[in-house]
Amino acid sequence: MTKLRVQSFALSLDGFGAGPEQSLQNPLGVGGPELMEWFFQTDVWKRMHGLGEGEKGTDNAFAERGFEGMGAWILGRNMFGPVRGPWPDESWQGWWGDEPPYHVPVFVLTHHARKPLEMAGGTVFHFVTEGIHAAFERAKAAADGRDVRLGGGVATIRQYLQAGLVDEMHLALRPVLLGAGEALLAGIDLRALGYECAEWGAGERATHAVLRRLG
Repeated sequence: MTKLRVQSFALSLDGFGAGPEQSLQNPLGVGGPELMEWFFQTDVWKRMHGLGEGEKGTDNAFAERGFEGMGAWILGRNMFGPVRGPWPDESWQGWWGDEPPYHVPVFVLTHHARKPLEMAGGTVFHFVTEGIHAAFERAKAAADGRDVRLGGGVATIRQYLQAGLVDEMHLALRPVLLGAGEALLAGIDLRALGYECAEWGAGERATHAVLRRLG
């Protein structure tokens, strides 16, 4: 059965999944790249960007799991790019260059319609204006029995958590304090929503927690 999974989502010790003042120059917000330092050293990241081999320890093992068995992705609009409001044109095609790392259909939540965008390597961005449930149904159909990865950002994950749709969530806890930004779990009672910590372990640059929804 298709699961909706959050994978490799980095979180600061004070609970922020992104820094403040996100922009074209700071897509993860001020201080946000510190959250992803655990990922940037992995073999998965290095090979993805043609940088040779990276580290193959615990952090890399969790990073690898994030791409296993995925048939589609869901992204919030901010994860696709910095453009706000109605699309002025179709010139923005993502942060990733000509060949994004997804290689499967990606469903982008937005309030403003846009035709699908086909990229090299099998990635097709579909822009969904009907909300989170419609995006999930379309992603499940596209995944064809495989899982759907919920890529973020923070606001998008919060919506899916509160709706009880996330089956599994891998958090990479980084030993940094951002002080401000987007808080992932503020005001969300994970216990009441039926989640438990199923895995917990230290990696080279992050501590990894896997939460699963019971039943």
